[in-house]
Amino acid sequence: MKIYRYKHNAKISSGVLKEDKLYPIQGSVFRKFQTAKKGIPVGDVILLPPVIPSKIIAIGLNYKDHAMERGRSLPEEPLIFLKPSSALVGPKDIIVYPSMTKRVDFEGELAVIIKKKSSRLRPDDQTDDFILGYSCFNDVTARDLQNKDVQFTRAKSFDTFAAVGPCIATDIDPSRLRIKTFLNGKLKQSGNTRNLIFPVPFLVRFVSNIMTLNPGDIITTGTPAGIGPMVPGDRVDVQIEGIGTLSNKVMKIWD
Repeated sequence: MKIYRYKHNAKISSGVLKEDKLYPIQGSVFRKFQTAKKGIPVGDVILLPPVIPSKIIAIGLNYKDHAMERGRSLPEEPLIFLKPSSALVGPKDIIVYPSMTKRVDFEGELAVIIKKKSSRLRPDDQTDDFILGYSCFNDVTARDLQNKDVQFTRAKSFDTFAAVGPCIATDIDPSRLRIKTFLNGKLKQSGNTRNLIFPVPFLVRFVSNIMTLNPGDIITTGTPAGIGPMVPGDRVDVQIEGIGTLSNKVMKIWD
């Protein structure tokens, strides 16, 4: 099942995709719900970020090949940082190139969408019931500022630096998904989640023992090798097997 969040006739709703129509959800996506009998053509809606999280928890250096290209040793436990919800944008939204930076990179990632409150999960706890589904994510990064600051907050937190979508895919196995990132149609990243250093269930349990996870929160799982710069006018597409493609263009807003 693929769940989309969208605007139609000035109303924001969530719906389930069946063929080329979205069937509005009656109730909450985080609980059992029903869908309307009448669907809306996908072409008639504006797609939005599939959730509005209270926080975005990102995982760094979670693929061996990416750690190598960054010249970093493999982490002994997950390296986590936060991206603010104010950085969130959805499919086809613009990624703004800030005047404060001279290099902005794409980082295609698998995103985990939390379904229900999760806190202090034990090592043997199953995590399926705590996960609503998965989405594509672009962990946009001001690389020069990341290198300058050492810590990640400024480099990862600019408005529009957390692109997510186009949907939430449920009932897929996150352990063996192909992930690709294209820049202007050219393949730049190609990886598979089977190469994650810390797999999805481990990450959910680990983060839940640091902070309470709320419905709609996002955990991003790290990026494979092949990160690189974007410039104004570029289009970046993050494509994940079983989910779809997240597309965004880059734009400079002149002061």
